[in-house]
Amino acid sequence: MADKGKEAPKNAEQKNQVTRAMPEQSNDYRVVVFGAGGVGKSSLVLRFIRGTFRETYIPTIEDTYRQVISCNKNICTLQITDTTGSHQFPAMQRLSITKGHAFILVYSVCSKQSLEELRPIWQNIKDLKGPDVVNIPVMLAGNKSDESAELREVTEAEGQAQATAWGISFMETSAKTNHNVTELFQELLNMEKSRIVSLQLDVKKQKKQKKEKKSKESNGAIPENGDGAAGAKEKCQLM
Repeated sequence: MADKGKEAPKNAEQKNQVTRAMPEQSNDYRVVVFGAGGVGKSSLVLRFIRGTFRETYIPTIEDTYRQVISCNKNICTLQITDTTGSHQFPAMQRLSITKGHAFILVYSVCSKQSLEELRPIWQNIKDLKGPDVVNIPVMLAGNKSDESAELREVTEAEGQAQATAWGISFMETSAKTNHNVTELFQELLNMEKSRIVSLQLDVKKQKKQKKEKKSKESNGAIPENGDGAAGAKEKCQLM
């Protein structure tokens, strides 16, 4: 019984040490997607994560998606938060901004109002991040670029001008046709200065697979140590 009594404080101390260390051990890289309702935030995220597109509009309160990426040449989790398009949850918006490492501000090229609605969000990001905002990756995305010229209310030049005025990067996208979707997230990660974050491990894996396939076709054999190399890359692929 005496021995058990001695172990209890030690175990409690170990438990407290683990609890304190957990936040520092997190490998999450958090990207937050903001924008008015109906601009295609969820469609962009789902196209990127799952490669799918849904025609119907389903309002989002807040969803979080995860993807495996490379972070400082190690495995890292890209955590993408798809936020609500309404203004009913200011506390949630502030929390998302506080925790976010990078941001995507989405508007629809068919709605000038949706671009205007990003102004207070960008102001909140600047207020909450303070002077560090200049080092934080932010992309302005003009979605639904596949729509006809007749439906457009914001030209590509106007979108670029707004991004320049805010001091952030810009790209037009289409979740429907998969135009610039992967490029949007890759460009956002390329802007990160504090660590090397990349989607490129998946590209490397695909090149490796093509090389092995070509080798199989030429001599019917996998290159020496091929299985081991493929296994190592498998851990780093985009899921």
